[in-house]
Amino acid sequence: MAGKPPSGDPVQDAPQVEGPQHAAAGLPAIGHTLRVAQEQMGVRRTALTLLRVNQKDGFDCPGCAWPEPEHRHKAEFCENGAKAVAEEATLRRVTPEFFAAHPVADLARRSGYWLGQQGRLTHPMYLAEGAERYEPVSWEQAFDIVADELDALGSPDEALFYTSGRTSNEAAFLYQLFAREFGTNNLPDCSNMCHESSGSALTETIGIGKGSVLLEDLYQADLIIVAGQNPGTNHPRMLSALEKAKANGARIITVNPLPEAGMERFKNPQTPQGMLKGTALTDLFLQIRLGGDQALFRLLNKLILAASDSGSAAESGAVDEEFVREHTHGYEEFAAAARAADWDETLAATGLERSRIEEALAMVLASKRTVVCWAMGLTQHKHAVSTIREVVNFLLLRGNIGRPGAGVCPVRGHSNVQGDRTMGIFERPAPAFLDALEREFGFAPPREHGLDVVRAIRALRDGAAKVFLAMGGNFVSASPDTEVTEAAMRRARLTVHVSTKLNRSHAVTGARALILPTLGRTERDLQGSGEQFVTVEDSMGMVHASRGRLEPASRHLLSEPAIVSRLARRVLGEKSSTPWEEFEKDYATIRDRIARVVPGFEDFNARVARPGGFALPHAPRDERRFPTATGKANFTAAPVEYPELPKGRLLLQTLRSHDQYNTTIYGLDDRYRGIRNGRRVVLVNPADARELGGLADGAYVDLVSEWQDGVERRAPGFRVVHYPTARGCAAAYYPETNVLVPLDATADTSNTPASKSVVVRLEARP
Repeated sequence: MAGKPPSGDPVQDAPQVEGPQHAAAGLPAIGHTLRVAQEQMGVRRTALTLLRVNQKDGFDCPGCAWPEPEHRHKAEFCENGAKAVAEEATLRRVTPEFFAAHPVADLARRSGYWLGQQGRLTHPMYLAEGAERYEPVSWEQAFDIVADELDALGSPDEALFYTSGRTSNEAAFLYQLFAREFGTNNLPDCSNMCHESSGSALTETIGIGKGSVLLEDLYQADLIIVAGQNPGTNHPRMLSALEKAKANGARIITVNPLPEAGMERFKNPQTPQGMLKGTALTDLFLQIRLGGDQALFRLLNKLILAASDSGSAAESGAVDEEFVREHTHGYEEFAAAARAADWDETLAATGLERSRIEEALAMVLASKRTVVCWAMGLTQHKHAVSTIREVVNFLLLRGNIGRPGAGVCPVRGHSNVQGDRTMGIFERPAPAFLDALEREFGFAPPREHGLDVVRAIRALRDGAAKVFLAMGGNFVSASPDTEVTEAAMRRARLTVHVSTKLNRSHAVTGARALILPTLGRTERDLQGSGEQFVTVEDSMGMVHASRGRLEPASRHLLSEPAIVSRLARRVLGEKSSTPWEEFEKDYATIRDRIARVVPGFEDFNARVARPGGFALPHAPRDERRFPTATGKANFTAAPVEYPELPKGRLLLQTLRSHDQYNTTIYGLDDRYRGIRNGRRVVLVNPADARELGGLADGAYVDLVSEWQDGVERRAPGFRVVHYPTARGCAAAYYPETNVLVPLDATADTSNTPASKSVVVRLEARP
């Protein structure tokens, strides 16, 4: 039998620390996976459930968006994927009796870990204005409450429709359709907080805001650069792809302020040799200073140009002149900026030695097919968009887009976060998409741009938004400037969360609040026309089906498409000619409409029925056609930026523990970094600790962030851990450190919170 959830909130501020590990996965990962799964699901349910994860006839893992290979192992999941599945398929339940025993004030005092461990939500719950506790409510009453508040708004733009990445294509399409029929483009989503910088940079430079590679491209690459990413924790199945690439002859450069176990050595638990010996993945580790990536790629571009200019036979072809001539725009301005790059400035910005950059250059020039992968280590800086543009410059220069084994590879986090955007979850929709909606559904969608996450928080703070609806996610814990965000949420008239489990956002409410429990990916979805399936899009633009098989956690659950359909019928009434009831009964009818609205989904139902699904078209990859304003791939020439570090300060990056996925805390250990039973830690280079007044390993400090607005923000009580970070840099977990990031500290262009280069001082605690 599965164990009971923790009855008391475990202490998280006294961690045990040992040295970091230098290999990921292997036997310890298997043991940890099975222990966690059996604690949540029991032995039989564990076996039945995990063997269906990421299978062609099974369900898509609710964790990361890494794609599945064509030939799949029977255990096609990673340790953290198994934890995500276990928490969804858990036998633990959060019933009305739980809420009767725990007033909202009590829930607000609990840690995110404790809340998540309580189990699956079973009933719609309502917090009345002035009430101390949530109470059960019928679905009809819940929809009436939402409709009453929406009807009372002075404008549709006073409502916010937030979406998390876990939402299926079908639910996301209905959700944006409902919001736009209601009259607003206020569709903030989790992409605003993570990969919006990627989308902004790629749309401008290559004409589509998605990566240009498939798994096969990684297998065919000569060189793979992994920058600002920790696959061993955040996308563990990527390690298998890198292992296969290495076996095919690829070399790998890792660019990161922290050494990460997964990129050092991968012990593949799917093979006996992998378990015993493992594969050393990284050929060259560039331990870069936080925020120095743009300067690094700019200098590499300068050196590639210099190699091409040298005219030597060995370096002829350093620049793919035919590709540049036929397929790009803006080369001369870019080349002038690149040639002006300064060695001394680059070394200061990156903290790297000249010899390491020269070694990287040799690997670049030796490669005919290069892929650059990145994640939030690049996207969450003030100059994030400029950094990713420089990565694109780097690839364009040698013709590495639209070539097999080469391209841009932004590795998205949450499962289907990319699919949600494809389905229209975007506050700034393209006119062509709105035109297609209007033709298909016969209403005039709003054309004025809506609010992203940061602007939505400001609107709540300022009273310009009054109703907040969330389709999944944990908005309060995911957002920056925690105190401001929580105060803003409490100003709302109504907050509504469609959720599978408890989280912090359920305890930080508007005047009234609803929790609407929904089916998970693992569960059977039976509607009027029979058993249903949904679809998702992975990080590489592959679309496939997901079919749950478990019995729902409660007979009171509704699927996300059913919740949206019923809510839309109640709110829009006879004003809407959209067949919401038909959509609820048969998801195939939703896919038929998607096929007529969203390019690339033609004949959707037939194509997704094929095992493994299908790839969406990608003009730069498939045709070397770039749908930009110039009709070509655009070189750019932004000034080089990097964060300045005042004396006596450190640059802090926020990151995940290994026992964590986004804001979901699976446990209190970070096994690969040698930290157990605690989360309030700050990783500091021992040399920096000495210079900052001799901070001992084990000392406790407050983290205080300093910003140009003159307002300091404080995160108290962090244990100092001496750790081999880049000099001048530190790291600590989010959401505990979100309090340090001001709402207005965002990336240029994308407006993504700048959580990866926070200037902090460490104040010793008495």
